[in-house]
Amino acid sequence: MEYTACTPTLDELKNRITAIRARMEKAALESGRDPASVRLCAACKTRTVETVRLSAQCAIDLFGENHVQELVEKKDAGAYLAKPCHFIGHLQTNKIKKVVGRADVIESVDSARLLDLIDREADRQQLVQPVFLEVNIGGEESKSGVKPEELMPLLQHASTLSHICVTGLMTIPPVYTSDEQNRGYLRHMHQLFEEASALSLPHIEIKELSMGMSGDFENAIREGATLVRIGTAIYGPRPPKAQA
Repeated sequence: MEYTACTPTLDELKNRITAIRARMEKAALESGRDPASVRLCAACKTRTVETVRLSAQCAIDLFGENHVQELVEKKDAGAYLAKPCHFIGHLQTNKIKKVVGRADVIESVDSARLLDLIDREADRQQLVQPVFLEVNIGGEESKSGVKPEELMPLLQHASTLSHICVTGLMTIPPVYTSDEQNRGYLRHMHQLFEEASALSLPHIEIKELSMGMSGDFENAIREGATLVRIGTAIYGPRPPKAQA
């Protein structure tokens, strides 16, 4: 049987985003932070152009795409209403040409080879591409990202490239069973962020810490996130994958 996703209305999106914003503000104030220091990224993987365009009318700061094809389609269709869009998924090397210059930030950079290829394409396009370095804070084999101890060497390498600028760090912590465990990973990530922010290197201007999703964004804000990536809490459950 064909599955038809339930598309939220504009009022439903506004109500959900208002509720999320209130929770973001509360978490920021609890930790002594200015709520304006945390941005809301709508993770819109699998959402239609029409749904994304609707949500762009709401209090969303930017969008996050996991798939290159969706980024290209929605960007070309003007679905983001001129709001920024970050690429937050795993970036295959053969898709770099389509992402560089289209994504305002590529958040998922995790190797010197990927940095080199992005730098080369940005050079070809005569631009500087902002990127975040992704850290595998839990050391999970199933996830991409550099190990925490590999971050500083990768930053050193990035500093030698003139057509990229590292402006932040990103992570997806392990699925957790307790707030204490979750906040431990997030706290470790913030420590790495502070160390990286203190570096004085060419092309390294780290000001953003992207962490926290629908299930843990409040903890992430309490531990220093400047950007949270929220999908399901905004758009509702994604449609199930088609059965073979």
